[in-house]
Amino acid sequence: MKRREFITLLGGAAVSWQLAARAQQSAMPVIGFLSGQSPDNSAHLVMMFRRGLAEIGYTEGENVAIEYRWALGQSDRLPALAADLVGRRVTVIVATAGGGTPASLAAKAATTTIPIVFSSGADPVKLGLVASLNRPGGNVTGISWLTFALDGKRLGLLRELVPKLSVLPVLVNPAFVDATRQLREIQQAAQTIGQSITILNASNIREIDVAFETFGQMRPGALLLAADPFSTADASRSRH
Repeated sequence: MKRREFITLLGGAAVSWQLAARAQQSAMPVIGFLSGQSPDNSAHLVMMFRRGLAEIGYTEGENVAIEYRWALGQSDRLPALAADLVGRRVTVIVATAGGGTPASLAAKAATTTIPIVFSSGADPVKLGLVASLNRPGGNVTGISWLTFALDGKRLGLLRELVPKLSVLPVLVNPAFVDATRQLREIQQAAQTIGQSITILNASNIREIDVAFETFGQMRPGALLLAADPFSTADASRSRH
């Protein structure tokens, strides 16, 4: 199943049972949409989410309301944003892909009663989001496609595309919840194929500017972005 189909599923079947279960409690159910990214680079996800809702009979502004909260790549804002949604007594919280892991953890920390539906690239069991994949338990359920497990494969693919790399810079957000495991897998993959790497750490806008200055001085021919909401939210800088 393609990623877009997953997003449609998240907007549809995975959320619909929560809305239907509470339909009698409110004239119009309210979805709390929590994301670590920004509205601009998440427009395609929002479109797919709305399409999924429409497929099971829900249209924003007609029979369902959506409260959007964006962390703009700053994961430290997510706990307050999640708490705000809880305070507004939303029907269900959706922690979205492209930043879904930190958003999911923030939502879970904020409430044990409001249902949470997540999409994440990390292992939800290892992160403590759910008890197991088959029986998630608690108030949290969702979809994971283990994107972060592919960082090592991305490194190998980049090496195939640019075989004469002497040193490959890798941009990592050390504040990301799964950064330690990410870095370990990237280092193991680099050692396996004999690729020298340099780690560039960036967890805020100033640090990412410094990292790209270093990247420009190195002129390596390629850059590997470790998958995390901050690097994705600020990905436009990588194109300049």
